[in-house]
Amino acid sequence: MSDQIIEAIKVALGTVIDPELRRPLPELGMVESVAFDSGVAKLTILLTISGCPMRDRLQQDVNTAVTSVSGVDSVDLTFGVMNEEQRNNVKKLLNGGREKFIPFAQPDSLTRVVGIASGKGGVGKSSVTVNLAVAAAAKGLRVGILDADVYGHSVPRLMGILGKRPTAIDQTFIPVEAFGVKVVSMEMFKPERSDPVAYRGPLLHRVLEQLLSDAYWGDLDLLLLDLPPGTGDIAISLGQLLPASEIIVVTTPQVAAAEVAERAGRIAHQLKQHIIGVVENMADSSCPKCGEPISIFGQGGGVETSKRLSSLVGADVPLIGSVPFTPELREGGDEGVPIVISDPSSPASVAFNVIAEKLILRSKSLVGVRLGLA
Repeated sequence: MSDQIIEAIKVALGTVIDPELRRPLPELGMVESVAFDSGVAKLTILLTISGCPMRDRLQQDVNTAVTSVSGVDSVDLTFGVMNEEQRNNVKKLLNGGREKFIPFAQPDSLTRVVGIASGKGGVGKSSVTVNLAVAAAAKGLRVGILDADVYGHSVPRLMGILGKRPTAIDQTFIPVEAFGVKVVSMEMFKPERSDPVAYRGPLLHRVLEQLLSDAYWGDLDLLLLDLPPGTGDIAISLGQLLPASEIIVVTTPQVAAAEVAERAGRIAHQLKQHIIGVVENMADSSCPKCGEPISIFGQGGGVETSKRLSSLVGADVPLIGSVPFTPELREGGDEGVPIVISDPSSPASVAFNVIAEKLILRSKSLVGVRLGLA
């Protein structure tokens, strides 16, 4: 009878999923021992690292699963820590038995990688990235954000995860999650948040490569990269490391900004990246008193950028959305709650959801494209 209950406990433990690695505990080798005596289930669960932030969550989930087994009255749970060999086995499992690599650069990857680019700073590129990611996650997609703006990283604040550190398993780390989106940013690895990042070209390439390869992203449908403004090292490295990546160009309604935004599209075109379209941020908003449209930042920048890039590429590069200027969008960024969450009915939220819908649907044909099928 005792052996039957032990087997039932092991089956129950197979239903407990590690909150960060998203795999069953037995599959990860986290169940070290299972015993049963006089109604008490005695378990030893191995954590990947000491001081694991998910310990309390694991304890609750294990207790819930094991006490549901008929005959188990209580659980005596002991936590241990994996040794180096056991952690290496976990890393190999997560990497599919391969050495360190960039999963999104593999031929069998089904993740759509989209860089959010701009010709210059201050156009709200990070706000667009964050709100598009959260909107896509709300539609059921598995989404990640890589804050590739190494010098001006702002995604952690916009996502309300300032000061949070990823869980590290040796050289592999687990992205921080917020609003259903997995996030990795250079800010998470600095000793102090105020510390500057003073990296030169070759090191920037290495940093982007590490953030892509050392993180355990899991199975993503969509990965958004918040790129630095301009056409520097990171933009070039993205095209080299992820040649199948695509680009969205963000601009403002000011026509003069279209000339600068065009450069971001030009570098993408030179790297043979597909340009999905243009997003015009800070577009016309309604006067709160009379309801008349107010063009704070001018008009026509998005259309002009679309026109210029279409001429450059020789194919239609559409204006896929205009996000109206609103103080609530800025306030949401300061408070760490994207506007698509804090005010889903606002005109800006509606615009982000429309863009997210267009982003989810691939306009390109699959004819001639290699599919990840065995």
